[in-house]
Amino acid sequence: MVSTSMRTRGGVASYVRMLRGTPLWERWLVEHIASHRDGSRTVKVAVFARALGQYVVALLLRRPDLVHLHMASYGSFARKAGLFWLAWALRVPAVVHLHGAEFHLFHAGLPRPLRAVVRATLTRAAVVVALGDRWARELALIAPAARVVPVPNAVPVPVAAARPPDAPPHAVFLGEIGERKGAFVLIEAWARLAPGTRLTLAGDGAVERARRVVAEHGLEGSVQVRSWLPPDQVGELLAGADVLVLPSRNEGQPMAVLEAMAHGLCVVASEVGGIPELVDDGRTGLLVPPDDVEALAAALRKVLADAGLRAALGAAARERALREFDVDVVWRRIDAIYQGVAGR
Repeated sequence: MVSTSMRTRGGVASYVRMLRGTPLWERWLVEHIASHRDGSRTVKVAVFARALGQYVVALLLRRPDLVHLHMASYGSFARKAGLFWLAWALRVPAVVHLHGAEFHLFHAGLPRPLRAVVRATLTRAAVVVALGDRWARELALIAPAARVVPVPNAVPVPVAAARPPDAPPHAVFLGEIGERKGAFVLIEAWARLAPGTRLTLAGDGAVERARRVVAEHGLEGSVQVRSWLPPDQVGELLAGADVLVLPSRNEGQPMAVLEAMAHGLCVVASEVGGIPELVDDGRTGLLVPPDDVEALAAALRKVLADAGLRAALGAAARERALREFDVDVVWRRIDAIYQGVAGR
């Protein structure tokens, strides 16, 4: 299995860490190769060079049943496509697992010869894993002959935590703090709400800019901007929250939404990408148009003012997470793909 380092930030690393904790790892004697990690350009080049060496040795000497390549867009696709074609040349079947929220835009922006490379890569893969039906349809337009199988992201569902009944409502935002995930739209919307509620933004990206914007709106008393948090601290933050807000412009199948659902939080998010396949509008959360400050403020006002509504939406979200997205459900679907590819 090839992916970014499990020590890096982001959804792919979280997903692979979760798979490592399942029976899939031992059942298939999974060897993980980290092809990327956070750091300088020099560090990234060195990590990929080492990964390439490990990969070639594994293909030539250990002859695996299959390779599982986790990739996104742009540089991630370029690196993994090269690894894919090495496996193809050596007749080792490959599962291509696409995570990119903007893969369709990435593909559309390529020159025709490179679009052909993308199409050929997807077509010759033994299986292409898409994060849900919506992305499966997008990939079918890019590579109609590809064998695309929708498999959602996975999330561990913790024991439900009781929230203090008298605590003020607490909303959280998790992810890259920037324009794509709508962090600044959220701050603008929060400035339109009545006092008495709290918002925490946690992630990497434009952290200092977000703090400046919060100060410009005089929101220091209700809004806290934190840097990226390790997984255990994310769990603590979600356990004490009531609402997750993710007003993104583009998304694949965000881990933040799944983690919030698993913790029984009501979700307020944009109706983009794979989010509508996670959030059932009016049943497990509320969906709003992207970049619509007023609509976002109205949705937040609605759930923050009604504890009963928050509880009902959060309970339904948790039940759906248990039924469809729990790690124990998803790893078995990956296992079935492996069995089909390896002919077991």
